[in-house]
Amino acid sequence: MPDSSTILLVDDEDSIQKLLTYPLERDGFRVIPARDGEEALKRFAAETVDLVVLDVMLPKLDGIEVCKRLRAESTVPIIMLTARDDEFDKVLGLELGADDYITKPFSIREFRSRVRALLRRAGTSQRSAGMDGAVEVAGLRIDPERRSVHLNEKSIEVTYVEFELLRTLAAAPGRVFSRRALLEAVWGDAAYREPRTIDVHVRHLREKLEHDPSEPDLILTVRGAGYRFREP
Repeated sequence: MPDSSTILLVDDEDSIQKLLTYPLERDGFRVIPARDGEEALKRFAAETVDLVVLDVMLPKLDGIEVCKRLRAESTVPIIMLTARDDEFDKVLGLELGADDYITKPFSIREFRSRVRALLRRAGTSQRSAGMDGAVEVAGLRIDPERRSVHLNEKSIEVTYVEFELLRTLAAAPGRVFSRRALLEAVWGDAAYREPRTIDVHVRHLREKLEHDPSEPDLILTVRGAGYRFREP
């Protein structure tokens, strides 16, 4: 069955637009093109978008700034396209809230896999939300049905990936998750992804949830193994 999700594809190169649009439309996606950062923000504001594919190098506003502005108002999944081996772009993109990144050059198979994985996880989360009860511990409430997080009754804004990561950890308090296991839980597989991606998202969660992020009380590091959520 074709997927009817809408994807905002932001890249200033016509060749990349054509290369990526064809397989996405063949898979049933609706593709909205944007060729610079300002156009991307306008298109996003005017349309209902399910996922953003965002190149780092863009005219007018670069992808890093676009990611930052999108994150200020939305939790839509964002995949960034980065230059080959540009560690700065990868890390900065994750720091600003991108959910995943793909390094150019990449295969169309890999690209389609990344897109489908994020959309599948987002769709599965929404469809199955009502089947999962809310998790409450130490003043923290995670509500899958509303996809909301509250700490001491105060609403906490989290991104798509942050929510999935937090829910995975909190649903099994005390269990140690390796970084690979968390990658698979959030994205459906660990292929092509750096384990340190998890470290960045965990740090974001700690900054939002912990009284002292340097001495976490909720999300605990298990040296040499991964992470675990505090036991009740």
